[in-house]
Amino acid sequence: MRTIAWATIFLATLVWSAIAPSDSFTWFLEVLPALIGAGMLLATRRRFPLTPLLYGLILVHCLILMRGGHYTYAEEPFFNWLKEMFGWSRNNYDKLGHFAQGFIPAMVAREILLRKAVVSGRGWLNFLVVCVCLAISAFYELLEWWVAALSGTAADAFLATQGYVWDTQSDMAWALLGAILALLMFAKIHDHQLAELQRPARNEG
Repeated sequence: MRTIAWATIFLATLVWSAIAPSDSFTWFLEVLPALIGAGMLLATRRRFPLTPLLYGLILVHCLILMRGGHYTYAEEPFFNWLKEMFGWSRNNYDKLGHFAQGFIPAMVAREILLRKAVVSGRGWLNFLVVCVCLAISAFYELLEWWVAALSGTAADAFLATQGYVWDTQSDMAWALLGAILALLMFAKIHDHQLAELQRPARNEG
């Protein structure tokens, strides 16, 4: 995805999400990872450019975060509609967020591990990618706990547990599922794009 198009979509969604969000504190907490991620992409775009697949997936993750920040994960309109349609007891938009929290970081970890030649065997590669995603998910759950402990009820919308006692465990399960599906779905196309990305460097050598 071209840089200008990526930046345009990101900034337009960011501005929209910042206009009269449901809860300003929740908006900040949810959007902050997207801002950090965009800043890191900007800082590394020349010395460590990523594959088009990865840029596109990261943008999708940012959009999920910003939409959740605008409405809060417990009150996202489309998933409220799904809740009514399927008779769910809660709004499950947060589960989409945690699925993405495994799906997109899996491809980020895969790209870094392959390009830095951290591991050669594909079995160990997949194992380490899943471990990284579970570590990220676990740390995010700890972060939610710390925020809740420090801010009290102000973090209720950020936690988005909606009274579900197994929310933390299910969040990590969705991240695990996302990581596994990402590896199954995109490994071949990712390998192809990595080869294309590294070809100019080999030609220059």
